[in-house]
Amino acid sequence: MEIIIQPNSQQASELAARIVARTVREKPHAVLGLATGNTPLQLYRNLVRMHRESGLDFSGVTSFNLDEYVGIPPAHPSSFHSYMWAHLFSSINMPRERVNIPDGMTGDIPAACRKYEQAIRSAGGVDIQILGIGTNGHIGFNEPSSSLSSRTRIKTLTEETRLDAAAAFGGEEAVPTHVITMGLGTILDSKMCLLLAFGKKKAKAISLAAEGPVTAMVPGSILQMHPRAIFVLDKDAASDLKMADYYVWINEHKPDWQKY
Repeated sequence: MEIIIQPNSQQASELAARIVARTVREKPHAVLGLATGNTPLQLYRNLVRMHRESGLDFSGVTSFNLDEYVGIPPAHPSSFHSYMWAHLFSSINMPRERVNIPDGMTGDIPAACRKYEQAIRSAGGVDIQILGIGTNGHIGFNEPSSSLSSRTRIKTLTEETRLDAAAAFGGEEAVPTHVITMGLGTILDSKMCLLLAFGKKKAKAISLAAEGPVTAMVPGSILQMHPRAIFVLDKDAASDLKMADYYVWINEHKPDWQKY
């Protein structure tokens, strides 16, 4: 696990965008795993800027989103379909047919989940999976107690997660109870996992995920088992890490070929 601490979320997001851009430039047919929420917004803005200003080309890229609410149509303003088109897809040249987001309106959820897993395999697997982390340690919507080897499936949201999403729906009562999410096993199959976290609110979850035991009660901790997991944090999100000074020292003394 590599932990990179930046002074603020803007600089952290710029660095994360450079990591994604390098993947796309080195592999024009890369497969990107994408996340939603507030955390990756600045990352997506940076990718849009790189596309416009330096010609970062997404024409051969395929994407798979982590999750979607069950019972929310794609056109709903709080759906992750709407989020992705508003904040990324409408501003880059990724072909619509290469965009994959779970179908929250499917009439056969188990079959749709199996189909999603097969589509990821058929695309050659995810090259870089972008992740956020919930205050309770979830990644994707793999809530605490999720199987560490789980695959894409339906999950029931915790009250804490629904409260975190309440603003987007105009109140907790309007937040769906269920989601379709990639599983932890699905996420671990990615060649690289790039987790972003900003703000003091995420500090406890980050410390448990990065430095605590690997446990289903902190789903993000499974990333300790990944061969190439990168946490990009601002100072506040890193504030509970016991070895924060060491992580900063490592980053400052990297050989040039390891720098982003």
